[in-house]
Amino acid sequence: MNITSYSREQIKEGLDKARERHEGVNDHIRLLFAPEEINEDNFERACDIYSRLDMSNYDTVIIVESYDEKLDKKLPMASNTFFETPLGKVPVNDYMRNEFCDEDDDFFIHDEAFTKNISLFQQLMFLQTLSDDFEALSVQIADPDPAIVKEIGYVLEEVLASRSALLIFSCELDNERKEEFKKVVEMVESQNESGLLNYLNSGESQIKGTTAFIAGIIVANKWKLDLHFLRGKYDDYSGSLLTGYADHQKVIFS
Repeated sequence: MNITSYSREQIKEGLDKARERHEGVNDHIRLLFAPEEINEDNFERACDIYSRLDMSNYDTVIIVESYDEKLDKKLPMASNTFFETPLGKVPVNDYMRNEFCDEDDDFFIHDEAFTKNISLFQQLMFLQTLSDDFEALSVQIADPDPAIVKEIGYVLEEVLASRSALLIFSCELDNERKEEFKKVVEMVESQNESGLLNYLNSGESQIKGTTAFIAGIIVANKWKLDLHFLRGKYDDYSGSLLTGYADHQKVIFS
């Protein structure tokens, strides 16, 4: 059972409890790393990052996730005019969707990878609890080629640099994989982008949503963001070690 079966009241209660454990809203957050599937095992951890948002800072939220199969349309975006969850409808930013298509030939308005089970709808449940005044866009990465992953990272960085937009990258690494998390952190902190790409494409990694994760790291590096993954106080919880947020300045792990 995932978060799409939760009521607005249940999600709001989780967010309110999370706010009691940190310093409150962070107006400088530009991107989140959120679990692909949000359920009772990682709900508290997900509430932590979402409770830090002030949605009045964002006009549009772009949810980026990996697709398990390789498609000819490498970076598909759903053709919907709105996305609908149990909490209601969210309009799609059609202008931005077309802008991505104009910016790069690998972006397509294409529905082959779009299903009711994608992570988009789980992220929207949090966002709709926080606000009813934003637009959304779904981007899927349907080719593991490192060149494509770099490409989407650079396009997102360039198009969104001056926009009031929030980026959410859906990816996860099980809480038991602390040694791998440490290895990934070391590569990120040393800005070893090639090493990270090679490792995540080697088949050794247990990260789910690797292409989305790498794209997020590329954007964070380009924007010189501080990168904070929730570790320490959540070590005894199940859920994704990659749950985190990024705000201004440079890429570090706190």
